[in-house]
Order: sequence, then C-alpha cells, then structure tokens
Amino acid sequence: MTSTPTETRPFRMTDLGTLVLLPWSGAAADGGDLPYLLAYSLGDAEGGPQATSAAVEGLLAGNGLRVGGGLVDGTAGARTAVSLFLEAGQAFVTMPELGARCAAPPEWLAAVAERGYAYLVFTTRPWPEGRPGRPIEPAALAAFAGAEQTLRAAAHVLLPALTPR
Repeated sequence: MTSTPTETRPFRMTDLGTLVLLPWSGAAADGGDLPYLLAYSLGDAEGGPQATSAAVEGLLAGNGLRVGGGLVDGTAGARTAVSLFLEAGQAFVTMPELGARCAAPPEWLAAVAERGYAYLVFTTRPWPEGRPGRPIEPAALAAFAGAEQTLRAAAHVLLPALTPR
C-alpha cells in the first residue's frame, strides 16, 4: 500500500525566485492617472516557473490574499497584511514574510499623491523577460500586465499610501 504524504513544505523565501516590483501609471475612467504596482517573479527559483508560481500563490494565501479573487480595497477599511510605504522616491511593499522596494517615477508618485493609494497586481505568473535593470518597453509591459492570464493569476489590492510624518 502506498500513501501520499500530507505534510506541507514550509515556506522558503528562495522558492519565490527573483521578485520584481514595477510601478507605472495609466489613464483611469475618471480622467486622472491611476498608479499601479505589478509584483511578479522571474520564475528562476530552483524548481523552475511552476514551483515559483506555487510559492507566490502560497505567500499570497498565507497573507489572506486570494489569487483570482475580487479586489481587496484597503482604502475602504478592508484588512490586509500588505502595506505600501513611500519615502524618498521609493515605494516599499511589505508583508510579514516579504519586503520589496522600487524606485518610483515622478508621474507615478504624483498619481499616488493625488489618489492616496496604488493598485497592486501581485501575480503568480512568472515574467522572465521583465528583468530588473533592463528597460521594459511600454508595449511589453502592457502585453504582460494586461493579459488575462496575468490578471487571473493575481491578487488585486488597493493599498493606501503611507508616508513619513
């Protein structure tokens, strides 16, 4: 008789691979700019893209975020373990197990200042072409970030922007 192990593997940060946080802003229905943050992995963990996707999904679930679920509106009081902090032109996204930061362009910072929040799309879909330090063409970003496959494989959160007092 064979049995399937029921033991779950403990979360290891290295299973996520290289995580990237990418800010951009785009036109919203109200005519203003909407600041977005795209969080994704390059899929370069030891187990490859599938293992990376599973690790990202586990990280999100462990922090109360459902992949493919509805929008979590942190601006309307929805409790979330994710936070956004802005300081010195940098955006910091934190969770209990994770901290990520990125340089934010002036137009993104202006959109956040106007709205008071950013829209986080944290996807389990790896994007090896979106390497940090390399220019990303707007069309390539739009194709990846706007793809139904990317959006369905993501948690969506409106994050209030916190700043130093």
